[in-house]
Amino acid sequence: MSHWQYLISIAFTWTGFVCAISFLEAWLKFRAPGVTLPIGLSIGRLIFRALNKVEWFFALAATLLVFYGNSYKHSETIYLAIPILLLLLQTIWLLPAMDKRAELIISGAELPRSTLHFYYIGAELIKVISLVIFGVQLFR
Repeated sequence: MSHWQYLISIAFTWTGFVCAISFLEAWLKFRAPGVTLPIGLSIGRLIFRALNKVEWFFALAATLLVFYGNSYKHSETIYLAIPILLLLLQTIWLLPAMDKRAELIISGAELPRSTLHFYYIGAELIKVISLVIFGVQLFR
């Protein structure tokens, strides 16, 4: 396989992971019988930590392939840079803040509503759109 094919595979596999976890698993687990808020949050913390690591693997692999294959074109790589920057933002700010909040709720604290999840969902939407555009552009 050429580096282009690997990049296309990474872009769409990464997109699939984000869609499956962030847009399906994240809210669906709370609908399962017997899953309380603390249990759901504990599961979510575990899954989103794992997703974050998988996403960093995809980000690093795609970055290396872009540079390895001398495929640096601004019009294409900007759509790879966007999800990487959002992943960085999620890793250093959103996930730790959401994790801390989940820990407090699991321990029984009553907290006011937060907008962190809306920021996270917005970042995931932008990430998915960027990755799809990146992958589609690689077909040219």
